Amino acid sequence: MSNDERLGELLVRERLVSLNELRQAQELQKSTGANLGTTLTKLGHISDNDLTDFLATQYNIPAIDLAEYTLDAEMIELIPQEVALRHKILPISRAGTSLVVAMVDPTNLHAIDDVKFLTGYNVEPVIASEASIEKAIEQHYASPLDSYEDVMDGFDDSEFEFAEGDDDDENILELEKLSEDAPVVRLVNLILVNAIKKGSSDIHIECYEKNIRVRYRVDGVLHEEMRPPYKLKNALISRLKIMSRLDIAERRLPQDGRIKLKLGKGREMDFRVSVLPTLFGEKVVLRLLDKSNLQLDMTKLGFDSVPLQDFKSAIHLPYGMVLVTGPTGSGKTTTLYSALSELNRIDVNISTAEDPVEFNLEGINQVQMHEDIGLNFAASLRSFLRQDPDIIMVGEIRDFETAEIAIKAALTGHMVLSTLHTNDAPSTVSRMLNMGVEPFLVTASVNLILAQRLGRRICKECAKPSEIPKEALIEAGLKPEQLTDAFRPMEGAGCDACSDTGFKGRVALYEVMVFHDELKEMVLQGCSTAELKSEAIRLGMQTLRMSGLRKIGEGVTTLSEVVRVTAAD
Repeated sequence: MSNDERLGELLVRERLVSLNELRQAQELQKSTGANLGTTLTKLGHISDNDLTDFLATQYNIPAIDLAEYTLDAEMIELIPQEVALRHKILPISRAGTSLVVAMVDPTNLHAIDDVKFLTGYNVEPVIASEASIEKAIEQHYASPLDSYEDVMDGFDDSEFEFAEGDDDDENILELEKLSEDAPVVRLVNLILVNAIKKGSSDIHIECYEKNIRVRYRVDGVLHEEMRPPYKLKNALISRLKIMSRLDIAERRLPQDGRIKLKLGKGREMDFRVSVLPTLFGEKVVLRLLDKSNLQLDMTKLGFDSVPLQDFKSAIHLPYGMVLVTGPTGSGKTTTLYSALSELNRIDVNISTAEDPVEFNLEGINQVQMHEDIGLNFAASLRSFLRQDPDIIMVGEIRDFETAEIAIKAALTGHMVLSTLHTNDAPSTVSRMLNMGVEPFLVTASVNLILAQRLGRRICKECAKPSEIPKEALIEAGLKPEQLTDAFRPMEGAGCDACSDTGFKGRVALYEVMVFHDELKEMVLQGCSTAELKSEAIRLGMQTLRMSGLRKIGEGVTTLSEVVRVTAAD
């Protein structure tokens, strides 16, 4: 008796399927060649979970739920993708000479022999449903992606001739047609998907006099990725405009749009698209917005314990203003979203004015700015104050009008969170005074100012101890007494995981300035930014450079990175 015949007999005996259902499945099985269990579940005669539990009981083998397991890449690499797909198996863990393998059919001796031969391990089978194994294989094995050479293979330059000059209707129609051509579509897909795989934050597509350049920003640093054929320039940009629902006929004015890309497994990636006319064509910059990678846990963002406690205390006050400052791309939005996530409770009303809304946060009322119809930060703030708010977030304070309304909200019982573009925390006060805000309003409303930068994090896979000359560290701002045995700098040697850069991921450096009474008094007296900074350090503020030096000692980043993103005190 075969395994399938025995399984069918047992299922009927246990009354999990009827005899008619079994016969129906056996008929279908003859044409598909699938195993009996798979056929029964596809026909809906038995659920995946019921079949898995039944097999586990019959064979006295544990059943597992793969959704509860986090599988590492090293484990997955033990069994090739084609073997995993053929036998419906997945490596879970190993201990000594044994490898735990999730299987649909634990009696499949061919699968067990193949795994033994490939890995040299003894196989310990556990049972998982076929659907969960297929989903895990799709999730953990990289899907084959065309290389740039594959996309360009067979590309014919003669197909892409464009008339220079006026954008008449015929030329636009031709451009739209060519932007849907196979090489262009595949090239754009390659650019977008490769950027996701490499963990890029931005894609830059730049047109010059005789060439096009595609660059990715990975961990804050731009790297050249490819140089597509120049004759693809207009078709490539038009394809991105069509995907972003922009006007392909408009080449003289900047345009902004959005692309939503479905990646399977329920995951979506948003691209914020900005098109800018330049001397030799249009430059396109795409910002990748991946909600699945949005880190809202403040302890994992890079905060040290004392500044984190100061920041949390400030945002939990019933009213006042907390300002986050730094250049574009320094992680201000992530910090604000982390604060909102901490404050988001059923008993508070939170409203945000953003330009653009980068991520949707459940339980928070988010408003997208539209300057062209008069919906700006100031107009939104006025409306918020009529909406019974508890907490307000303003994407950015850019002018006196927005600053004035935000301060009034902070002085009338609301917690206000916002951002400014300044170099450090103390200079934020000068920026507000330059906007026209009175000193007494600044001191009465502001609770805390946080400045931040993002530095590259040393790759954990290839990290090794680093010898940095003491003189260099002292010149960078480290005090000689801080050079103890606990100060252990590291560096990345470079490996496949980090593309031989020695860095993978980023860490935030923070400067948290609590607005103590002493600082408020200095603002009212008209003291300079340098004097404010000196007093804030005396009161315990850790500057951006100090935060960076601390991260060097903890083996998180390198001296070159700290010098790159922070200024000396």
